[in-house]
Amino acid sequence: MKLIIAMIQPHKLPDVKKALYDAEIYKMTVSNALGCGQQKGYTETYRGVIHQVNLLKKIRLEIAVNEDFVQPTIAAIIRGAKTGNIGDGKIFILDLPECIRIRTAERGGQAIG
Repeated sequence: MKLIIAMIQPHKLPDVKKALYDAEIYKMTVSNALGCGQQKGYTETYRGVIHQVNLLKKIRLEIAVNEDFVQPTIAAIIRGAKTGNIGDGKIFILDLPECIRIRTAERGGQAIG
């Protein structure tokens, strides 16, 4: 089992969701996040005062998958999120030692579904 965490641009979320659904991956957790990478932010002027904006809006996807779905999930995220520009995001893959479904007390790969 793996936990896949992806940081993507907010406007690419519908494209990533569609790519995941096309790959038959329906379960995910989505949350808002702030961060910066190579983009390093930008400056803007508001009422004559220059503001440095270095934490940009991002979307964090968390998807727990069994081993068979790791590569299709990664490929779907890349297909949906890629624009070819700096700031497209990152994908992190972590080992998931245990998963328990609260409702049925199922464990492991069966709990993920």
